[in-house]
Amino acid sequence: MEYRTLGRTGLKVSPLGLGTSNFGDVTPEDEARRIIEGTLDAGVNLIDLGHIYGDGLAERIVGSVLKQTGLIVELTGID
Repeated sequence: MEYRTLGRTGLKVSPLGLGTSNFGDVTPEDEARRIIEGTLDAGVNLIDLGHIYGDGLAERIVGSVLKQTGLIVELTGID
């Protein structure tokens, strides 16, 4: 997969990202985990998270999967 620089952050990200707004709400945890793992296997490294997604459960699910993979996580926001 080709990666692109995200704005002025210097971060190299995939051109496609994973949205997680339904994780922990509409999408059950076991399915969300499978989606995240498949996404990472495909080379996607851009995941959109919000503290309100699934009342915070989306962050916990993604964090748990990333912890198991040993990937380093960088956070960025909008000023």
